[in-house]
Amino acid sequence: MDKQQLLAAFAERFKNDPIVNGKCLNGKSVYASPGRINLIGEHTDYNGGFVFPGAVQQGIMAVIRPNGTDSVRAYSLDLNDYAEWQVNDPNGPESTCFRFVYGVARELTERGVAVGGFDTVFAGDVPLGAGMSSSAALSCCFAFGLNDLFHGSISQWDMVLAGQATEHKYIGCNCGIMDQFASVFGKAGKLMRLDCRSREFEYFPFDPKGYRLVLVNSCVKHELAGSPYNDRRRSCENVAAAIQALHLERKIETLRDCTWEDLEELKRLTTNDQRQIPAEDIQRAKFVLGEKDRVLAVCDALVKGDYEEVGRQMYLTHQGLSKDYEVSCEELDFLNDIAKECGVTGSRIMGGGFGGCTINLVKDDLYDAFTKRAVEAFEHKYGHRPVIIDVVIGDGSRRIA
Repeated sequence: MDKQQLLAAFAERFKNDPIVNGKCLNGKSVYASPGRINLIGEHTDYNGGFVFPGAVQQGIMAVIRPNGTDSVRAYSLDLNDYAEWQVNDPNGPESTCFRFVYGVARELTERGVAVGGFDTVFAGDVPLGAGMSSSAALSCCFAFGLNDLFHGSISQWDMVLAGQATEHKYIGCNCGIMDQFASVFGKAGKLMRLDCRSREFEYFPFDPKGYRLVLVNSCVKHELAGSPYNDRRRSCENVAAAIQALHLERKIETLRDCTWEDLEELKRLTTNDQRQIPAEDIQRAKFVLGEKDRVLAVCDALVKGDYEEVGRQMYLTHQGLSKDYEVSCEELDFLNDIAKECGVTGSRIMGGGFGGCTINLVKDDLYDAFTKRAVEAFEHKYGHRPVIIDVVIGDGSRRIA
């Protein structure tokens, strides 16, 4: 991201600083919030499990200036798109990127921040559709920036929850909290293990000597009928509710509270009694329980410096995401197979699935051969080149000017 380019675009779009009540409002500021990677722990956040993300250097940057009116004027530099709306507009803009800005402002208002009218220009370098959460970066950038500019006092967790609520209420995606958490709380050189139920988290230094984290962006995004993300969440909720009905003596809110024995019992009863729990729901729950165990195994392996075990768990996650949770696609499975052929230590789908990236733990001496092979083989098979993205763990939401 180029701060000077963004400032120049702001000056071009909004010209002179506005004059309100005889005063020049020139208090524009620049804010940034990152995308994220997730080493392991996919589709576990909305199930109350563990995730292991880190912020990256790529993200969203926004110039924001209060304008002394009750209007918001917003320009997306990347999309060359512009929208205006009133602060108290009950409907807001139609374009998705502006609905993030609109939704965050309303969520902050509900949390006691006196958000007024403002002008903004924003842009980013998070690859869209790559599973690096450009949407969370956008919402968290504005949550941090508007709280700062309008003298709010909400906490970092409030910013996370405002971003999540924006996705739920204004975008229609019932996401968990991992993406927004990583965007707000990220630290350079650190990964974070987050307990999505208690919100307790711990920073882990991440400087794997002799290894590199590399994303291979397939540059494909399969649009499936309906909402496959929400469908899978419903599957998990169905299984948790069914197990709760069998064990009224326990409090079972999510799959985090369920055991392998619970799942086997439900599977047995479903088979014998023809209960109305679809087999695919149980299959998806199987992945979530396994992923909960894998996150903890990776944490233990990192403490020991055992990156071979980290990689083994990554491959197991990919297998589960592909076969049990069914969020992979042909292109991602192909990239995973290439990683295995090249001797890559670990590889898996990253993000919600149906396209986007694989995340790969690669030994330094294999990096050149692997990336060359991945690009050439993928282009030969699918007709376009994937994009190699070297991962550098960066800082979370912040004011930069």
